[in-house]
Amino acid sequence: MTVRTLPLALPALLALLVALSGCSAQLPSAPSVDAGTGPGGPWGEEVLTVAYDADTDRDFEPLVAEALAYWEERAERYAGYSVEYRLASDAAAPDIVVTVVDDIAACGTEEHAAGCAPYVTEGPVDRPVDVQVMTGLSDASTVQVLKHELGHTLGLDHGDEPRAVMAAQSSLTTLPQPNATERALPWDHPTLSVHLDDATVDPSEREAVRRQVNAALDYYDRGAAGTVPSNVTFEYVESPDRADVVVRFAEESPCHEGSASCGTLSGPDPDGDGAMETHENLTITLTDIDTEAVAWHVARWLGAGFGFDEESDYPEPLREDVTAREQRSEWWR
Repeated sequence: MTVRTLPLALPALLALLVALSGCSAQLPSAPSVDAGTGPGGPWGEEVLTVAYDADTDRDFEPLVAEALAYWEERAERYAGYSVEYRLASDAAAPDIVVTVVDDIAACGTEEHAAGCAPYVTEGPVDRPVDVQVMTGLSDASTVQVLKHELGHTLGLDHGDEPRAVMAAQSSLTTLPQPNATERALPWDHPTLSVHLDDATVDPSEREAVRRQVNAALDYYDRGAAGTVPSNVTFEYVESPDRADVVVRFAEESPCHEGSASCGTLSGPDPDGDGAMETHENLTITLTDIDTEAVAWHVARWLGAGFGFDEESDYPEPLREDVTAREQRSEWWR
């Protein structure tokens, strides 16, 4: 039985997401824009010209238009004054410029934000006001970030209504990415750290158990019959918190009564498609497994960690149809 943990997490570059339900993206505002108010709120006029700058073939104009339409309908209710927007990418003197950027190094006191804009509360406003949004977000998340940042340009702060838009954190997704099972290497690094927890193993069996675990690791280190990249290596670490792979022996199995082995995979799902895009941790738990079969069970679960999701992905010695005798042989030689 394979247990897969799929936290909704976004890449660290989104600071957060990463928290999106596993990971949350910070949507901070920059320092306030100061000066006196007048008709039409701090802008002094009800029609604002918006341009956008995106150095990409992706068409962001409909996304910008959607975010602007959202505030045209709600600005008076939430900001206290009405506003209309004229979207013109070639405007000579725009009031607001929406810029799509690869990275937002910092925004005010926040780092690695998904978007950034000044908090406009008083006028006159020094124009154009720059609204930034990260590239690589899905269409829905791009619109979400734009709504949030445009809200700042209307004088709304984090926690103001509408809270679904102005919350300091939001669940975001990226554009579609290859799933872990579609990658040659599902991990973001080829050297995997391993922690072995054999505290419950009979002391007389520990040396033999460790040889078995080493045999499984060595098999993959040699390429596992060409099923994994040739640069894959392993190193042992003392702490399970620092390990990519944890091999543990438990008196009771978390997945099956009696003798069993099971694995738990975890990793981020930045594009929100319900499948991990990379693997961050694999925990293999063995309960009452014969010492001679430990290598086979560990290697079988390592296959899941390397993205094997079809029986044909596994090298022949690790397929489900092998006999119990073959599992207990030196199949790795």
